[in-house]
Amino acid sequence: MAGTDTTTAPGTGSVGAGLDALESTPAGRRPFTRTLREKILPPLTAVVVVLVAWQALITFHVVDDPSKLPSPGDVWARFREDWFQGKLLGYIWTSVSRGLLGFALALLIGTPLGLLVARVRFVRAAIGPILSGLQSLPSVAWVPPAVIWLGLDNSMMYAVILLGAVPSIANGLVSGVDQVPPLFLRAGRTLGATGLQGVRHVLLPAALPGYVAGMKQGWAFSWRSLMAAEIIASFPDLGVGLGQLLENGRNAQDMAMVFEAILLILFVGIAIDLLIFSPLERSVLRGRGLLVKN
Repeated sequence: MAGTDTTTAPGTGSVGAGLDALESTPAGRRPFTRTLREKILPPLTAVVVVLVAWQALITFHVVDDPSKLPSPGDVWARFREDWFQGKLLGYIWTSVSRGLLGFALALLIGTPLGLLVARVRFVRAAIGPILSGLQSLPSVAWVPPAVIWLGLDNSMMYAVILLGAVPSIANGLVSGVDQVPPLFLRAGRTLGATGLQGVRHVLLPAALPGYVAGMKQGWAFSWRSLMAAEIIASFPDLGVGLGQLLENGRNAQDMAMVFEAILLILFVGIAIDLLIFSPLERSVLRGRGLLVKN
């Protein structure tokens, strides 16, 4: 008859305590001073260093021609002028609205396509290499045929975004599905999760890290594709987005406007990553115990 003694062997108590410590959630929130020191000050320091070096090139006459390199003050004056004229937010919204809508459409197409490629051998053999090739193709190459096929309107912009983003999203999901342990799928089938239920409740959650990485890369491709389309296929009826602003600065040989457009494109890319994809990625990793907190 088995005994009820719960005495543990020497040393096993410390192991249990260690496992309990791993499973416990740290109490309290991260102090603001630590967040300031580790998260806020490093990027601010980098920005200040870049601005100081930029101004030094002007001050010490390394670059004397303002038509080649404007000063930070000139670029800031351009920002202020467009802000007070009510143009700045219009530039940003024109491009961001196109980019987010095009990316949403790319998700609707790339997700089922990725699942199809990942789960059907014939489809993978047929179009898997094509998806990889499309992912490596520069998105700017799609602008001329898109203009010829669809004309100079927003549908051309969305077509270029889709062609740039869908392969990355699909390949990311394929990579995530390939890394799902077969034991998960067998356990799901045993519990009755077959067909679409198995995809929804087992396959997609297990493949989420690779899928999120594909989405993040897909956004980067879609944003670059949109900027290429706005630069090359500029047309008054399309409105002035950030790519069009960059092209306008080049045509006018206004380097302050060129730098304004470059900084805005960079700012939007960083903001979307920090506000959407980084929190999503941290949430997925934290849910799987892969996010290490120091």
